[in-house]
Amino acid sequence: MTDSTILELERRNALPDDLRFLAEKYPRNDWQAHSNIHGMANMWLQRHDMFRELGGILTAAIADYREERTTAPEFAQFFAPRLNFFLGNLDGHHNVEDHHYFPVFARAEPRLKRGFDILDLDHHTIHEGLEANAETANAFLKALHGDNDAQRRAADLYADANTRLVAMLDRHLADEEDLIIPLILEKGDRALGVG
Repeated sequence: MTDSTILELERRNALPDDLRFLAEKYPRNDWQAHSNIHGMANMWLQRHDMFRELGGILTAAIADYREERTTAPEFAQFFAPRLNFFLGNLDGHHNVEDHHYFPVFARAEPRLKRGFDILDLDHHTIHEGLEANAETANAFLKALHGDNDAQRRAADLYADANTRLVAMLDRHLADEEDLIIPLILEKGDRALGVG
């Protein structure tokens, strides 16, 4: 396996060791006790927690439908607005990161530039996953008006797309936090120009 293959979002288990020097200095378990956790770092973690929670809610909703714990109309009413919120906010969050925060952070700590390049590539992969998720979700919602077999096939396709997206997102969010939160703890919001 080449280095670029190992760094692909759906194949990697963590960021390479050479990008983890600040994460080693500031372990995740110590973040909340650090004086620079307030402000941008906390906002970042809260935003990521929201994406994780929404991914879990959507996963649970499709499971409830597939296990017949909810009817098609109940599912559609619950699911559609939450999916739209999730996909729209995730796409917007990534755009702000790519065009504003990642360049600022890479200038502040040039040794992490490759890490921000990896995260930027992740966003392209995740965007493809968002499109597949939206496409299969729309097909599924349309299939709710069809026969049971069509509904089942569409539900399975959506569940697969959702599982893939949530797995990619979980890996990406953890890696992004391991780069950004220690950097904010090290430098502080003001020194980074984000406070």
